[in-house]
Amino acid sequence: MPCLASSDRYSIQLPDGHRFPIAKYELIREQLLWQGIARPTDIYDPGFCTEEDILRVHTAEYWGKVKELRLSPAEVRRLGLPQSPELVRRSLSSAAGTVQSALKALRDGIGLSLAGGTHHAFADRGEGFCVLNDLAISAARLLHHGQARQVLIVDLDVHQGDGTASIFRDEPRVFTFSMHAGANYPLRKEQSDLDLALPLGMGDAEYLAQLRATLPGLIERVRPDFIFYQAGVDVLATDKLGKLALTPTGCRQRDEFVLGLCHAQQLPVAVSMGGGYSERLADIVDAHCNTFRVAYGLWG
Repeated sequence: MPCLASSDRYSIQLPDGHRFPIAKYELIREQLLWQGIARPTDIYDPGFCTEEDILRVHTAEYWGKVKELRLSPAEVRRLGLPQSPELVRRSLSSAAGTVQSALKALRDGIGLSLAGGTHHAFADRGEGFCVLNDLAISAARLLHHGQARQVLIVDLDVHQGDGTASIFRDEPRVFTFSMHAGANYPLRKEQSDLDLALPLGMGDAEYLAQLRATLPGLIERVRPDFIFYQAGVDVLATDKLGKLALTPTGCRQRDEFVLGLCHAQQLPVAVSMGGGYSERLADIVDAHCNTFRVAYGLWG
């Protein structure tokens, strides 16, 4: 039975009108429970990420500025979130959620985090609402402790996983795969091990065809023994920052294909949420819940 990493620390106070949908974290947990997808006993607080794990990925200078609230105004603007003690605690807990999800996946085949996917955080800076790169922190931890030999990061957020690509540029034990809208944030792209930059407005059929034509062969070639899945739902046509045109059904079919491959090949997979910026909060929540519904259907 899947376990869900979640914490009240994920929801922090942001300025009125801020475009980051911070309310989704609590609402997704409530909806999963209300719909009977998850049980209260499935949900656990992951605690905080350790400094040792952080410093395998992030520079000491950057981490010092984050935890001591010394980011410059320009760095705060690039991050897109106001610095505060609450943001530090949230970032530590979100990263811990992915770390713990990876450990659960080693045991159970699947680990689920109701946060994470903060793939725009670089070694020396935060960008795009991402303070700490939970995917990179977790992958580096598994490698350090000999719990994985070859990691594949499957990043299907609508925005390129630029921070993750940069961090692992020279690490052959981590293969970064990003499938994203091409002419979209970030303006300056990094080079993943494999980038699929999609034309704007691509819908379900074309998107799923691209994914089905790519991922099975990639798994066969890379031969990972662990997968991180960044399941951003900003691929939806309703997304304000996305520029692709998937329907909720197409987004769910994406999750079914990725997680179905992992399940069929008995590849442990840790799932993190990634982005979602639809006008209606309900659209974001429903799409994320579909990801977890698929996981429960396979591993429940």
